[in-house]
Amino acid sequence: MLQVLQAALFLYGLNTAQFSQVADHEGGRNLVYVCRLEEEDRYVLRISALDDRTEEDYLAETEFVHYLAQNGAPVADVVPSVHGRLVEMVSHDGMTYTVCLFAYAKGILISDNGYRYREGVPLEEYFYNTGKALGTIHRLSRQFVPSHRRMGYFDKYNMDYLHRLIPDRYQELKDAIRQRLEQFAALPMDESSYGLVHFDFSDGNYHIDMETGALTAFDFDNCMNCWYLFDLANLWTHGVGWCQWERDAGKRMAFMNHYFDTILQGYRSETDVSDELLEQLPLFIDMVLIENVVDAFECCQREEEEVDEEDIGQAAYCLIQRIPYAGVGVEM
Repeated sequence: MLQVLQAALFLYGLNTAQFSQVADHEGGRNLVYVCRLEEEDRYVLRISALDDRTEEDYLAETEFVHYLAQNGAPVADVVPSVHGRLVEMVSHDGMTYTVCLFAYAKGILISDNGYRYREGVPLEEYFYNTGKALGTIHRLSRQFVPSHRRMGYFDKYNMDYLHRLIPDRYQELKDAIRQRLEQFAALPMDESSYGLVHFDFSDGNYHIDMETGALTAFDFDNCMNCWYLFDLANLWTHGVGWCQWERDAGKRMAFMNHYFDTILQGYRSETDVSDELLEQLPLFIDMVLIENVVDAFECCQREEEEVDEEDIGQAAYCLIQRIPYAGVGVEM
């Protein structure tokens, strides 16, 4: 792997850079390195070896990210190689690796700060800024005219694929997913509702500048054409962490309503979302749960392991029993 890394660094003029590998996270599909030329001159090098995506997929991703960054979205831009390409391919020992370089996002993960926001500043600022950053991305996505195609939701989330992925012993779960897919198919797919989204917009995929509160998003590796409300529903599910230890279901829902309303205020400062689609928020939260379940099965398939029931238990239970809002409103 060292030879692949050295070849990749050479392609970006970083052969004299210091580098360190970013620790793998569960479900990670890439090798990621932070490269330093100077203390403040940092980049993120991503090397992908999996064969589940084509060069067209990577070109579509990087084209989108570069468009967003060049038009003012708070995202870490793609850095072209010495040949002026946003995507490079490196071959070694009969394998082909896909290589991309990104600017380093200013700030830190909120988890690396112990989930503490800026000292003396209310969390509402953070929630608002999160919605505003996502709203900027979606506003620009509605204007984006791609040269390369990224997959659409039903290209992946269809029962032909899911029957092969999910073992038959999970038939109840598969039936619940099939029912939701039928509901998703009836949702509007006009340009204001459906387009290229991040598909993993959460606090693990943006840095926060703790001096200003500004967010910078990264890791568009999963981006696809989907409903814009999916990204908002994904933020909803990640917000549960702020109130998960509150035993009173009413108080949990009250917090989540306040949290999501604040996100929507930030979002709507950049772009709009229809009230009709917002009324379908519980269905989009189910869409997020399905993504979580599918991701768990895909990760285990890659590792040739059995799915840990605890990894999918809550999501599966809510889908099968039709419990809305991922169970937040259910008494513990």
